[in-house]
Amino acid sequence: MADTVTDSAQAPAAVRHAEEAMGTVFSLDVRGGEPGAVRAALDEAVAGLHRVDEVFSTYREDSQVSRLARGELTVGQCDPEVAEVLELAAEAERTSQGWFSTRYQGRLDPTGIVKGWAVERAARHLAGIPGVSGVSVNGGGDVQLLGTPGGQRPWRVGIADPLRPGGLAAVISAAGTRELAVATSGTAERGAHIIDPRTGRSAVTDLVAVTVVAPRLTWADCWATAAFAMGSREGLAWLESLPDVEALLITAGDEVRCTGGLASRLG
Repeated sequence: MADTVTDSAQAPAAVRHAEEAMGTVFSLDVRGGEPGAVRAALDEAVAGLHRVDEVFSTYREDSQVSRLARGELTVGQCDPEVAEVLELAAEAERTSQGWFSTRYQGRLDPTGIVKGWAVERAARHLAGIPGVSGVSVNGGGDVQLLGTPGGQRPWRVGIADPLRPGGLAAVISAAGTRELAVATSGTAERGAHIIDPRTGRSAVTDLVAVTVVAPRLTWADCWATAAFAMGSREGLAWLESLPDVEALLITAGDEVRCTGGLASRLG
C-alpha cells in the first residue's frame, strides 16, 4: 500500500474525491484549474472507473470480459478498451517472459493489468484540464502522479512497511519528473493472491512485497506482480534490466533489496 504525502505551503487549490469502485477505494487529488471544470472532469473520471468495472470485472457474469471468456463475444464485439488492454497485457507477458499473464487456469483474467491502466487513464484525463498543475490518483495503494502539487513541492508517496503495520518502508519523491507511478504487490494486505503462471497456484517466494517505481502505472503494476512471482533474486535482476524502472523488494526475513537507482527517488 502507498499513501500520497503533500505539503500545502503555497500549493494551488486542491479538489479531492474518494470513490469505491472495482472492489477498492480510489482517491483522486487535482491541483489547480477552474473548480467547476475540475469537478466535471472528476465526475467523468469516476464514471470511467465504474465503466471499467462493468466491462472488465471477472466477478460479473454479464461483463464483456466474462462473456468473452465464455466465447459469447469476440474481441471485436467488445468495447475498444478491451482490445487495448489485451494488447498491453500481451506486451507485459512478452517483456516478463511469461511471469505476467492474463490467464488463470486457462481462463481469461486481465485483472492484473486493468486497475493500473484505469488509474493511469483517469489521471491523464484529469491532467488535461486547463490550468491543472498536478494530479494524483491512488487506486488501492497504487498511485499515478502527474505534474506537481504546486508550491515548488514534489509529490511524495509513502510505502507501507509490510512487516510493521503503521510504519513506512520508504518515501518516494517525484522531484524532477512530470510523471511517476508507484505500485506494490505483496501478501500483507490481501494474502497469497498472486499467481505463479507456471503452476496456476499461489506464488511461493521469499518475498512479502515488491514496490516498483516507473513513469506509467500500467507497467509499474504489471512489473511488481511479475517480480513478486519470480522471487527476490530473479525479480531484482529482471527489474534492474528494465529502462526507467526502480524497485524496493522486502523479504519475509526482513531483508530489503533495491535497484541501483532507487536512492535517487527516496525522499
